[in-house]
Amino acid sequence: MRRTRLTEFGLLLLAGLILINGYLVVTLANHRFSSQGLGIIIGLLVLWMITALALRRYFFRADPVLLPVAVFLASIGLTLILRLRPDLFIPQAMWLAAGLIAFIITVVIFRQPEDISKYKYLCGITGLVLLVSTIAFGVDIGGNKNWIILGPVRFQPAEFAKLLIIIFLAAYLSERRQLLTYATRHYGPLTLPHPRFIAPLMVLWALTMAMLIVQRDLGSALLYFGTTVTMAYMASGRWSYVALALCLFFSGSAVCYLLFPHVQVRIDIWLNPWSDPTGRSYQIVQSLFALGSGGVLGSGLTFGYPGIIPEVHTDFIFAAIGEELGLAGTAGVIIAYILIVYRAFRTALASQLPFTMLLAAGLGVLTALQVFIIIGGVTKFLPLTGITLPLISYGGSSMVASFILLGMLFAISEATATYE
Repeated sequence: MRRTRLTEFGLLLLAGLILINGYLVVTLANHRFSSQGLGIIIGLLVLWMITALALRRYFFRADPVLLPVAVFLASIGLTLILRLRPDLFIPQAMWLAAGLIAFIITVVIFRQPEDISKYKYLCGITGLVLLVSTIAFGVDIGGNKNWIILGPVRFQPAEFAKLLIIIFLAAYLSERRQLLTYATRHYGPLTLPHPRFIAPLMVLWALTMAMLIVQRDLGSALLYFGTTVTMAYMASGRWSYVALALCLFFSGSAVCYLLFPHVQVRIDIWLNPWSDPTGRSYQIVQSLFALGSGGVLGSGLTFGYPGIIPEVHTDFIFAAIGEELGLAGTAGVIIAYILIVYRAFRTALASQLPFTMLLAAGLGVLTALQVFIIIGGVTKFLPLTGITLPLISYGGSSMVASFILLGMLFAISEATATYE
């Protein structure tokens, strides 16, 4: 136990040193050093140390790695925000503090995670309402209609809706896993359950198509549908669900490509960005140049030109990491995400309850898919999407939602006593 605490606080201290060092490098290089910024960083260090001490006192069996890795990624993100958009440094620091508070609140609420399954329909309906409100009343910012503006506040409901929908799916699928596995009908080569048992999956498919058409949000459509299908497979063990889902998604995407010009633009840019490198493909072309020029160790913090890439502090922040921190920096970030996903699946495998097992696994799948989709878009492996890199990209909704997700995993790991 003592060694676990030393490891946890050692990793937190390392994250703090990274943030302080990054702040000094960026501000001194640009002749913008201020004691106010340094004071904000010290305040964040104190906040996450207090958070770790409080949680370790009352949740001593929980996963000791989740919080330090999250803070490590957030420190890299905060440093890059200071480098790319100094005016957004203080707001991002405030969102990081809000995320830590949300982490604590989530851990307390989920202390008995199996009790949350009783409210599955409330979570599901709330998640759907958030998604529908975005589709109906969303505002187009950066090419994606996934923002809601209420006076001076703007946020992305989809960031929170995905967590509520995963809670619903985990409870729904865990209750009906036997029906999904055994109460089946044959439709040609496919073996599927009665339509009423897969109705929620069909509703989510319809919503993803609506997100793709109305919101122009390919990333969220892939994220929601991919997570839903994977969780259905984990609950039933049947590949026929995956086959049906892929047929539905690709057929719907093909129809969207034929009918809607903005979908055609995304696909055409992906297939051949060099056809218009100074116009529609400018963003992805500059991203590829940035990643290619970074090399193994990068150009060095403040010595690259990532500001050439539009919206580099949000969708394309991974390209900035590749240019200034090189392969070493991008590998470190990816390994940190892999560690979070690994701990999520380890917690799921240790769980004795189907609900907590599916919930932890679903949160791990969600994290893995989101990272894969955004990095795939930045590197031209996938079409461009509008989702953020968790804990690193600028954005309050994404930061708070990411810490809520980690708080749920932390609470489940305490309940399963995996790390005692």
